[in-house]
Amino acid sequence: MGRLTGGDPSLLRRINSTVVLHALRAADSPTLTDLVRATGLSRPTVEGVVEGLIEAGLVAEAAAGAGATRRQGRPARRFRFRTEAGHLLGIEIGPHRVAALLSDLGGRVRDSAQRPVAETAPAEERLEQVRALVTELLRHSGVPRSALRAVGVAGPGIVEADGTVRLSTALPGWTGLRLGERLRRSFRCPVLVENDANAAAVAEHWQGAATGSDDIVFVLAGLSPGAGSLIGGRLHRGFGGAAGEIGALHLLGREARPEKLLSTTGTPLHPLDEEQVGAVFAAAREGAAQARAAVDRFLRRLVHDVAALVLALDPELVVIGGRAAGPAGVLEPLRTELTRYCLRPPRVVLSQLGEAAIATGALRLALDHVEGELFDVQGAVTSRQ
Repeated sequence: MGRLTGGDPSLLRRINSTVVLHALRAADSPTLTDLVRATGLSRPTVEGVVEGLIEAGLVAEAAAGAGATRRQGRPARRFRFRTEAGHLLGIEIGPHRVAALLSDLGGRVRDSAQRPVAETAPAEERLEQVRALVTELLRHSGVPRSALRAVGVAGPGIVEADGTVRLSTALPGWTGLRLGERLRRSFRCPVLVENDANAAAVAEHWQGAATGSDDIVFVLAGLSPGAGSLIGGRLHRGFGGAAGEIGALHLLGREARPEKLLSTTGTPLHPLDEEQVGAVFAAAREGAAQARAAVDRFLRRLVHDVAALVLALDPELVVIGGRAAGPAGVLEPLRTELTRYCLRPPRVVLSQLGEAAIATGALRLALDHVEGELFDVQGAVTSRQ
């Protein structure tokens, strides 16, 4: 641990830069006087910091507004944070596709791309598809790879802090994959890896159905449902990253296995894949009695899984997303059954982001990392301790 002293000039410069950057980002083209007032720093200090940030490419002079001129003399110089000074990537790696979003440092999406991937594709092929997708996206947008400041990645499975996938049943060869390490070889910036349901929860809280709530559960309704939760606005990952793995609750009872629940013949569904499940849902919508009974069993299991999480966490809001959310008609059954099972039933709504939720959450993780580096005063102090 390094020794921290009040006279450490490099630390003071970093704190001052962070404070000024934060004020710049929060204001609309402020003047030096505005920044002095907002930061409490002296004018010479602010001037020195701003010039340094201009040299670093993070700040630029802004055009004066219509009412920004003085009655006499030249107009006051105005400044802005250069959101174009770097870019971020949010990547979804799923069973059926890989997708990516490219944004500036303000989190505004500038471009996107996706491509299908076979559900049976081995890990190396899936990773190669990710690399090819990113290359295609950067080429199309005209952004050099060197301009990337952080990359967020989200996919199914239990993800450890270093980006290793400890367990994943959804993707072939994914369990034990050092995903973060493998992808860092392709980028010259930090790569953050997260579970897909966790990333979707972050996305809905950022710009989806949960923007007004800090205690939420996002349910990724699919063949093996998963969930991500925010408590007090912060992502809850659990001790080993396995929080929200409600798809494993069927292991408590053999009769509740998905291949049995969704069978229309009495014989376990095989192979247990999205195509087979989609066929059962389609038959149920068309009125086939056995298929409707199978879907009802599946929904009851989903309700029980979600109810267990709601009873444990007492969220204000449950957001439902994923491939089964629309076709399966899970919203009304969940509302009805959670009222029966839960002491204080939460509100239940559909995802507003739809299939973009996972990549959007991955992008938010990358943005959080960069914001922590640029705008977090406490982080500037902590990093020196």
